[in-house]
Amino acid sequence: MSIMQEYALDACRARQHGEPVVPAPGAHDWQVIRELRDHRHHRAALVGRPARGRLRSALLRRLRPTR
Repeated sequence: MSIMQEYALDACRARQHGEPVVPAPGAHDWQVIRELRDHRHHRAALVGRPARGRLRSALLRRLRPTR
């Protein structure tokens, strides 16, 4: 049974029992990824590791003198 078939079956059962329907698969994937990234950055800051990624490179571009 595929994920979508399981979702359809769960949604049908929820409607029959008067319960709220679960969100569709993949509906909150990007939100979870963002929260995981924020959590990792927060943990790194608590340990004292330097910032990495988009924020650090944006700051370096701003602080670096132009040629």
